[in-house]
Amino acid sequence: MTTRHVSSPRHACPPDGGHHQRVHAADTVVAAWKNAALNGGHLMKKRYTWIVALWAVLSTTAGASVEDGIGLYRTGSYAEAVREFTDAAQAGDAAGQFWLATMYMTGRGVTPDATLAAVWYRRAAEQGHASAQFNLGVLFLTAQGTAQDDAQAAVWFRKAAEQGHILAQFNLGVLYHDGQGVPRDDALAARWFRQAAEQGHPEAQLQLGQLYDNAQGVDQSDAQAAEWYRRAAEQGLIPAQLNMAVLYTRGVGVPQDDALAASWYRRAAEQGDMIAQNNLGVLYANGRGVPRNDVQAFCWYARAAQQGFAQAQHNLAAAYANGQGVWRDLGQAAVWLRLAAAQGFTAAQQDLTRLQQTYPSLQNPVMMIVPAEGPC
Repeated sequence: MTTRHVSSPRHACPPDGGHHQRVHAADTVVAAWKNAALNGGHLMKKRYTWIVALWAVLSTTAGASVEDGIGLYRTGSYAEAVREFTDAAQAGDAAGQFWLATMYMTGRGVTPDATLAAVWYRRAAEQGHASAQFNLGVLFLTAQGTAQDDAQAAVWFRKAAEQGHILAQFNLGVLYHDGQGVPRDDALAARWFRQAAEQGHPEAQLQLGQLYDNAQGVDQSDAQAAEWYRRAAEQGLIPAQLNMAVLYTRGVGVPQDDALAASWYRRAAEQGDMIAQNNLGVLYANGRGVPRNDVQAFCWYARAAQQGFAQAQHNLAAAYANGQGVWRDLGQAAVWLRLAAAQGFTAAQQDLTRLQQTYPSLQNPVMMIVPAEGPC
């Protein structure tokens, strides 16, 4: 952390010589994302487009012109690559058609033209080229180069998915779960998520875990939910790491284990997740799964608070007000309570009112930015 909101003067002792209105920190973690609606499906449809498909085609059997074009592409000679891909595409080579479409979509070596990209993706797709089928589905889904058509997107995702295309399997699962372009069918959503999950797709593993969690399309199973969350979590997926932490905290689907809960919160916290940072702070403050350490609690609260997480701002205020892990500073406490209260956090609003009633001078704390100092 490089900056911190502080009051003026900094680290001021209360005027009464030590007695103060105590501010209470949270003593429970936030059960983030547990049993939430499916997360990230639509983002995945947008994220996995041309670049992933470009990678996928590198191992595709191709004619000499396509291989020459790929070599030129790798050296950045895009215009020359386009000429090779055009020759192959016009000769009916599916890989050449795919590559030419991708060049039009990305504007490498040619003027970007999504309509031409859609034409060439369709030609390759009709020859059974799985990555072209996937990308054509994306174009229909996002109305790029063609009219928006969820049903057609589903058709092309299915064709690619049936060839084992992992991203198409995931997207088809999303469409079935949402009833977008196809009738809603949780059992089919689970089927396609499972196929992608078994190939190692982390978001599909998360989604499959949530289906088991909520008995959607599959029989409810806490153990199966935990297994699929774990696989996604081990690949670094933050929502899955949070879910694993919650499961270990509650002993659902896994043996109750605060130490493992803390471990999963730490993994997500170190990736910058503010909920995990706050919850790890709570564990340190209460000595659950980790040795009690008020300084560590303060530092994790501070990271989450500076990202705007109201509960962490409230917890940070409590640390300042009570001198836990940091020098006691009621001005700082008032600043962070005010920030949390402004977001509608009820406990912060109540504590701010009590603090200001006890110390009227804190009615309007002065805020400024200074380099971060202190135990962190």
